Formats: sequence, structure tokens, C-alpha cells
Amino acid sequence: MRSHRPDLMQHRRRRLVLALPLMACGLVVAPVQAKAGVHQSSQALMGTRVDLTLQDDDTSALPAAARAAFAEMTRLADMMSRYRSTSVLSAINLMAGLRPVPVPPELMRVLLMARQAAQASGGQFDTTVGSLRDWNFDSSHPSIPSARQIAAQLSLVDQEKGLVIDERAGTAYLLKRGMRLDLGGIAKLPILQAGMRQLQRHGMANAMINGGGDVMVMGQLNGRAWRVGLRDPRHPEKLLSVVSLNQGFVAASGDYERFVMQQGKRLHHILDPRTGYPTQGPHGVTLISNQLEVINGLGTAIMVAGAEAGRARVARTPGLDALIVDADNSLWLSPGMASRLGRG
Repeated sequence: MRSHRPDLMQHRRRRLVLALPLMACGLVVAPVQAKAGVHQSSQALMGTRVDLTLQDDDTSALPAAARAAFAEMTRLADMMSRYRSTSVLSAINLMAGLRPVPVPPELMRVLLMARQAAQASGGQFDTTVGSLRDWNFDSSHPSIPSARQIAAQLSLVDQEKGLVIDERAGTAYLLKRGMRLDLGGIAKLPILQAGMRQLQRHGMANAMINGGGDVMVMGQLNGRAWRVGLRDPRHPEKLLSVVSLNQGFVAASGDYERFVMQQGKRLHHILDPRTGYPTQGPHGVTLISNQLEVINGLGTAIMVAGAEAGRARVARTPGLDALIVDADNSLWLSPGMASRLGRG
């Protein structure tokens, strides 16, 4: 599971996936050339930078559509942030062991997705990893908890038994004092999807939203499919390849996005809910699917479960393409991903 802080330092983190409207220089998000009907805007959100690119014949409609999308994404990000004291998620954490908390439908949907992801992964995805609260991977003031701290907090990590979701009542409840939810590994894609729906309501048919390496696209740019560059987890400064998409999601998880070094060992922000420590499996996972429910939370689960379990999970999941770079730097592509990259 991901553990993260919303500091501005995160805007400088390396991204495993770069959305590339045009492959001008190949390593960064390249600006779209000045063409009619193209609008680009960015905003700091969810501890990263969210980039939005739209194209439409009616140029007058583009700014308002972009503002509506960012407003909706900001509303949901504020609702689901564990670091915002007034958020609904913070209320759930504050009321742990005391009483259930009413939750809006949007948050309920994400919690149900988290439950499904946890069940499908056998507990390798677990939002109560937020209970491991002493990790901080901000390079400006990192924090590494002691073994005693981790052992004490690890007893609070158990989403299956510790999180009670009452759909009929519309409430969520953490059973033990000290338990905390962290939706960092499950909330971003639904938030991007909500932004895309706002764009559709404003009549947009061609758009890309890139949120710190998680990407959603629809339609085209300049009459061609969107081009999304995939970072190489073995060499994060380089692109591994480029895929073309007209619809769907690209989601990435990696062990180098945010990390601290201790005694020559890299400690990164994806925590194993079984141990309380950073995962020791793959260096990176990239997933592509047209279906949010298929892809959401899976990258984190594979980082925890390991490459072998990840390959098996991908093989039995229709509509999912995957790239996994294992701890030994070996590269594995699912048949669908190999086809996308021209290696089939």
C-alpha cells in the first residue's frame, strides 16, 4: 500500500508514466504545438501535479470545461485526503473505535473498491496501512520508524476485520482506536474519472488527464490516438516505450517514486501491510485497462505480492495489459502489453 504526504516536494517526484501529447523530446510532458482547439492547464492536486489537455472545435468552451473538471477533482481530493483535518476521511480516522461516520456516495464507492481490491488480492492491498503513521518519505525531512513502532502499529493494519462499511446506512467505521485509512493507492483514478465525466458533461470528446503518472484518456488529439510514454523502472530517466490510446486508464506503481536511503538500502513509499515495511518485490508495475474496476489498486497489490503472483493475476484478468519489472531487473510483458509495444 502507498503511504504518502501531500508536500509540494512531491511535485518533483519521478513518474513511471508520462502522458505525451506529442513526442517532441521523449522524456518530459511535451507542450502541444499551438493548434486550434487545444487547451492545456495544470494544478497541484493529490500531492502531485495534474495535467489536463483538451481539444474541441469550440475553443470558447474549453476553459470552462477545464475549470469544472478541476473543481470536481479538488472537491473529491479534499474529501478523501487523510492529511486534511476537515475531510470526511479524517473524520473516519478520528472516530476510529468510537462510532461510524456518514460518508458521501463518492467516498463510499472508493471504500467499496478498496474492499474489493483487498479481497481479490488476499489482503495484499489494505487501506488500513495508514495506521503505519511514522513513515515519511519526503526527502526534506524523512522519517523512518523503529522496529518497535512498526510492531505496535502493525497490529492495527487489518482492513478485512477492522473496517466496517454499511452501505444501507451510508457509514464507515474503524473498529480500533489508532486505526487509520490511507486511500492513496485507490482514490486517484476514481477522482480522475470524475474529472473526465465533468468534461463530458461540458461536451468534450477529446481529453487526457495525467495525475502524477496515472493517466485517463478519451478520444483523440489532432486526429490521432493519445500517446502515453512508459517510464522504464530500471532507468526512471528514460522511456521504455510509447502506447497509443483512445480510451482507458494507465496506472503505474514504482519503488523509486519517493524513497529514502538508509545504510545503502532504498526504502520507498509502498508499504507491505503484512510487515509494515516497504515492499521488496518488483521495481515497477504499469497497467492498462478500459475498466477502472479492473485496474484500480492492482499495481500496489502486485508490488506487495511479487512478480510471480502478479503475472498470475494478470493472466486470469480479462481486459488487462501489464508490464512488470522484477527485483532482478527482468522485464515481463503480458501478451496484450507486448502487442501494444510492438513486441508481440
